[in-house]
Amino acid sequence: MPNVGEVAPDFELLNQEGQPVRLSDLRGKKVVIFAFPKANTGGCNAQACAFRDELPRIQSKNAVVFGVSTDSVETLKGWKQSKKLQYDLLSDPKHTFLDAWGAWGIPVLSLIKIPMTMRSYWVIDENGKLIDAQVGVAPTDSVDKAIKALEANTSVTV
Repeated sequence: MPNVGEVAPDFELLNQEGQPVRLSDLRGKKVVIFAFPKANTGGCNAQACAFRDELPRIQSKNAVVFGVSTDSVETLKGWKQSKKLQYDLLSDPKHTFLDAWGAWGIPVLSLIKIPMTMRSYWVIDENGKLIDAQVGVAPTDSVDKAIKALEANTSVTV
């Protein structure tokens, strides 16, 4: 799991259109990634729609947004259309990204992990450095905290 202050590891996932998205291709922009358990469920709708509603504010900080889950490309495409989400949704069916970034498996009594995505967010600066993150966050808290991190960050593109 990447730590705040470290360069975020690169990844490649397919978006809702089946097109690859690579973190390394986004240098020069801030990147907000949020993880959600399952498209078109109550908490996930609240989280995704909160990012949708705050997108102009996020974009004003030279930032892009991505949502990621284990849902299929097809499921994400339908959800994006139904909720009028203006940002890409990334499919991680084998939970490779989610596992590497510490958001796969919900711990129960420290004995087992339920195989499910932990709602999370990460904010990466223009140079690829992780500037804020929280694994295990309430749906609308993720957007509020991500915006605070964007507003507090004063890094300059090199």
